[in-house]
Amino acid sequence: MKILQLCKKFPFPLKDGESIAVTYMSKALKELGCELTLLAMNTVKHFYEIDQLPSSFNHYEAIHTIPIDNRVKVKDAFLNLFSDESYHITRFVSEAYKTKLIELLKKNQYDVIQLETLYLAPYITTIRAHSTAVIAMRSHNVEHEIWERITQNTRFPIKKYYLNHLTQKLKSFEINHLNKYDIMVSITQRDLDYFSKLGFTKKGIVAPIGLEMTNYTPEYDSFSQPLSLSFIGSLDWMPNLEGLEWFIKHVIPSIKKKYPTVKLHIAGRNMPKHLLNYKDSHIVVHGEVESSTAFLNEHSVMIVPLFSGSGMRAKILEAMSLGKVVLTTPLGLEGIHATDQDEILLAQTENAFMNQLGFCIKEKQNLIKMGKKARTFIEENYDYKAVTKRLLAFYEEIVYKTIKK
Repeated sequence: MKILQLCKKFPFPLKDGESIAVTYMSKALKELGCELTLLAMNTVKHFYEIDQLPSSFNHYEAIHTIPIDNRVKVKDAFLNLFSDESYHITRFVSEAYKTKLIELLKKNQYDVIQLETLYLAPYITTIRAHSTAVIAMRSHNVEHEIWERITQNTRFPIKKYYLNHLTQKLKSFEINHLNKYDIMVSITQRDLDYFSKLGFTKKGIVAPIGLEMTNYTPEYDSFSQPLSLSFIGSLDWMPNLEGLEWFIKHVIPSIKKKYPTVKLHIAGRNMPKHLLNYKDSHIVVHGEVESSTAFLNEHSVMIVPLFSGSGMRAKILEAMSLGKVVLTTPLGLEGIHATDQDEILLAQTENAFMNQLGFCIKEKQNLIKMGKKARTFIEENYDYKAVTKRLLAFYEEIVYKTIKK
């Protein structure tokens, strides 16, 4: 099967959930006999020098990148107030990208064209004009829902109004394009069900994020050390920043009073200056770290205080695969069917987070058992090749029916 994969940013290095989700599925498709071509935007924000790719990044038949400056610009953002178009989406519309796409479609006959996220939807018309391939939307999130939750959690009236205005246009775009795809590939069943409620009527399948477990080696030494907390995530993604700042404001003061030896270690890409310069005896800010797995292995408990967003949290899967105890919100656990105080810990409020930390202190000698259960849980449910095998069978069924017609 020949697959053309369209991405809104280059999916390497594997330091964010989208890159992890894209890379492991692509690698599995290659191992299952598919021929993949990548056409990725190489944005200013996430620019990657392709000639620096490691030799192990070899699952694509061909890689094409188009440099794009899609940074938020004040003038464009203001003018968009008077337009019906979604500013979230228009930032990813590129004539150069469209031209390269047409070139590839004219030279090659693909079976499936996989759009990685909603931001590639503007190119559907171009694809239809030059290809008969099945178009699959791999929806990593319900995009407008993320912004609805962020808007709800914004207190400043002017900012709230502006975010709501942008969100409504994004929502209209997302709903209006639901049935323009041939297939919806959703990260979670919850997201697929939600798309159906919004009017999606075509074929859909749930394909969660999968991991290549050989890349994750647990180190359990952290459980014999004093309890320490870790947080890692891309901090230019608003749900991550929002959740972390909530934890610092509402939970850290209580930790200082009740568990004065416990520290929070923070790492992540694109960290804002106010966090990099944060001074607190109970918080250690590492900035961007060279190895996320090495960072996670140094601490026994990872926190994911998530209150907005959808889809799945790849960093939770990674931490569990490394045998760490993960403390997160019910929203953070979406798409991961682990059990509270068995393979994972759940909390929603300040008191609940403190109660779970109390559990960690009290049961410290038994936390390693939870970490090992978490590792086994990921092995049994989120192996990258097993997840992708089900998706490929679905693709083959749809493509065969399309050819038969």
